[in-house]
Amino acid sequence: MRSSTANSRNFEGSAVGIAQNGRLVWAKGYGWADVTRNVPMTPKIIMNIGSVSKTITATAVMQLWEQGLIDLDANVGRYLPYQVVNPKHPSLAITARRLLNHRSSIRDGKSYLDSYACGDPAAALGDWLEAYLTPGGAYFDANDNFHGWAPGQLEPDHPGGYCNVAYGLLGHLVECVTGARFTDYCSDHIFTPLGMNSTGWYVRDVNIDRHAVLYSRGTKEKWERDGQSFSSRFAVPGLTIDELTPGGRMQLCLYSYPTYMEGLARTSIEELSLFLATYRNRDGNQLLKESTINLMLSEVHDGRPLCWRRLILENGDVIWGHTGSDPGVRTFMGFREKDGTGAIVYFNGDDVGDSREVIIEGLFCNAATL
Repeated sequence: MRSSTANSRNFEGSAVGIAQNGRLVWAKGYGWADVTRNVPMTPKIIMNIGSVSKTITATAVMQLWEQGLIDLDANVGRYLPYQVVNPKHPSLAITARRLLNHRSSIRDGKSYLDSYACGDPAAALGDWLEAYLTPGGAYFDANDNFHGWAPGQLEPDHPGGYCNVAYGLLGHLVECVTGARFTDYCSDHIFTPLGMNSTGWYVRDVNIDRHAVLYSRGTKEKWERDGQSFSSRFAVPGLTIDELTPGGRMQLCLYSYPTYMEGLARTSIEELSLFLATYRNRDGNQLLKESTINLMLSEVHDGRPLCWRRLILENGDVIWGHTGSDPGVRTFMGFREKDGTGAIVYFNGDDVGDSREVIIEGLFCNAATL
């Protein structure tokens, strides 16, 4: 059924999985991981998972907090070789807690959006962040890179505040505290202990033959209106922006950005389920203490949890999870509060409408029948 449906619609793919009692109990792929080569989407396919990656970064930070190496309420400048200050509120500290809960007042400015490029990051994380966050830096812009509201003081129900650069700064914080590259820290303390042996952050660290091709739909006018340079940032060999047709599918390169720990974990449904299980499987591998997880999910942090988000299903069930969105990427990972049932959703395309939300509802609704 999968093949005939994929052939008739010629669409990019999706993969889904359900985890219970610490293991993946059901997973399936639909459509294509690579439309041109007719490679089917499966739970073994690797893909960059967008902002679901932030849950991994937050876990690394909280591991260091458990060890007493990070004070969540200390000025992050204590741990960095440079100071990070909102120039509009220089007396108020930007802290790890405020980075984790999107209350830092740092903003994703134009330089962040311009940092997307094909291949692995060319700029070193610390160098790019210092240039972005400190006066005199090549990317520094007091108005574009920082909000007008003060750190920690955005109202809890305000829609603003979400910041990708903040999670890049958290990754650099891990590097400065441990003396290890963030990629190596995650390998040693998260991926390898869980058996996530095919997972990585850089393109060069994963098996490209298993990596999904990413697809986007749009027009030359849309890309130019969004201020994005298709030819220099997302083009694959032999394709230019002038070849796009209205509403047509375009294949994207495997791109990256310097703040990769906020969106570029490259992993499969099968391996991500091992990470998800650590948040609700009390008998298996635990990356964090239960008390730490409960602290993260509480809303004592300026009225928000740390990283994870609370979602209420139509039947009233409480889900803790995170979505991911990037060019050619739509993802979700989360677990149900009452029984720990987990669900993961991948799309290697960004024109999915409300499909992700519909699938999330359906997975949790039908999990009891497995």
